[in-house]
Amino acid sequence: MSEAAASSLPRWDLTDLYPGPQSEELKRDLERAGRDSIAFEEKHAGRVANLDGGSFANAIGDYERITEILHRIFSFAQLLHASDVSNPEIGRFYQDIQERGTEISAHLIFFTLEINRIDDSKLEEMLKVPDAARYGPWIRDIRAFRAHQLSDELEKMLHEKEVAGRGSFVRLFDETMASLRFPVNGEELTITQVTDRLSSREPEKRKAAAKVMGTVLGDNMRLFSLITNTLAKDKEIEDRWRGYARPVSSRNLANQVEDEVVDALVTAVKDSYGDLSHRYYRLKARWMGMEKLDYWDRNAPLPEDIDRTYSWDEARETVLSAYSRFSPELADIGQKFFDNPWIDVPARAGKASGAFAHPTVPSVHPYLLLNFMGRGRDVMTLAHELGHGCHQVLAGEQGPLLSATPLTLAETASVFGEMMTFRSMVDAESDPTRRRVMLAGKVEDMLNTVVRQIAFHEFERHVHDERRGGELSEERLGEIWMQCQRESLGDAFRFDDEYRNYWAYIPHFIHSPFYVYAYAFGDCLVNALYSVFLEGHEGFQKKYLDMLRSGGTKTHKDLLAPFGLDASDPAFWKRGLTVISGFIDELEEVS
Repeated sequence: MSEAAASSLPRWDLTDLYPGPQSEELKRDLERAGRDSIAFEEKHAGRVANLDGGSFANAIGDYERITEILHRIFSFAQLLHASDVSNPEIGRFYQDIQERGTEISAHLIFFTLEINRIDDSKLEEMLKVPDAARYGPWIRDIRAFRAHQLSDELEKMLHEKEVAGRGSFVRLFDETMASLRFPVNGEELTITQVTDRLSSREPEKRKAAAKVMGTVLGDNMRLFSLITNTLAKDKEIEDRWRGYARPVSSRNLANQVEDEVVDALVTAVKDSYGDLSHRYYRLKARWMGMEKLDYWDRNAPLPEDIDRTYSWDEARETVLSAYSRFSPELADIGQKFFDNPWIDVPARAGKASGAFAHPTVPSVHPYLLLNFMGRGRDVMTLAHELGHGCHQVLAGEQGPLLSATPLTLAETASVFGEMMTFRSMVDAESDPTRRRVMLAGKVEDMLNTVVRQIAFHEFERHVHDERRGGELSEERLGEIWMQCQRESLGDAFRFDDEYRNYWAYIPHFIHSPFYVYAYAFGDCLVNALYSVFLEGHEGFQKKYLDMLRSGGTKTHKDLLAPFGLDASDPAFWKRGLTVISGFIDELEEVS
């Protein structure tokens, strides 16, 4: 996409949060949150267990109000920083807000710690008051961490230290990645632009981008290895103090999913590597006239694939039309993101790479960040992030404390949005060759979401397990990466030496350890849900929207029960993976 075309794409306007970083509104909210948090601590610290039900409900309401102000401020700073990660003034503002917000929220830590120390029978009595009972799901999720809670002093120290510890290394990673430039044929490309070249139609462009990407990452490997080792050790120390059995356990608890359910997912996907990715990429090698694919051919367009690009208007209409066919109500919510400056669309230097949907706070609205380059995959990314946005709007009805959805369920609406958009596009295509190309593209996206993310999960598992025995060398990190990639992708690929550096650009490893399996969880869950929809399940759309509206009030068991699904049943994961396998069967038949 040309610079002129990119410059005309929509950008978000953050004034719905605050007019600017130096605005009086933001300063006023910071002062109010600081003042109110101190008053809250003085009023309730050491007394929470002695509150009656009505007073307990009022205290939770005050806590919710203060935390929403803080989250609004944090959201503004995070989004402004994502807009231009390389801007030093914005970076300083972002750091200042993190530090001030940490100081303020330190006065609130006692509240959840004391809730966890309330006797079960006493808590049951308090929750008989309807206003308090409303917060039951939030209290349930807090008390899930009771066994891993430290003393008040340690909890407060860890909270205050975050901004100068782990948070600083995350910022260092983000700013380093945003500042990297990848020289390709006289151009200085950003990480977003160079990864986009890996999907070019021209093999030499893919190769040049892949080679320089691996080289530049390698040139910075000492720093990336240091960040990774430091954060892994930081996590190991905290996990040990909190008594978590495994590095993934804290993430599973936060996701409200049992260790054995995640283990079943990982095992099911790994057992399916041969039937899914190995089989598909052997097919792709044959289609491309190769005995083996080079690693930069993984996302290459097929030979029959015309170089189809989409304008922003086409992408928007494609996605909204697909949403509307499924549910006009869902499409109406999605339309608001385009009628208002809630999406930052163009790729540009300094902007955070990738894509995300930020829920901000229920009293405002979500914002979406894209790096739109006009490819078919960018249309799918829009469908994905718009699904997140719609989910966040619907869940926002629950209020600040009850709207947050665990990661395993947070991907539900996004992946479902992709599936709706794909089905709409492929069903509208009459040309058999084009349909095959689209089907192959969907299979690749699903492999990237399921197989690739579980391979990422296995990389993290190995790194965190081995880090407990000492620091990992750059060479060892590369070895683990290559082992996981070879296992997941199979023998259809050739891997050059620089590919061993590619683990370093995956931001999830840094931002949210063990986040990645949630993508596979969500994809398999949606595949199972979508098969129920195709079977004509009565009232599916209403049940689906009710599920999204539930936010964080229900567990995965409760949310899936109306559809006759159960994630703890091994057959559930097989049902989701069978959808991908069936697509590959279809491709084999027409090849």
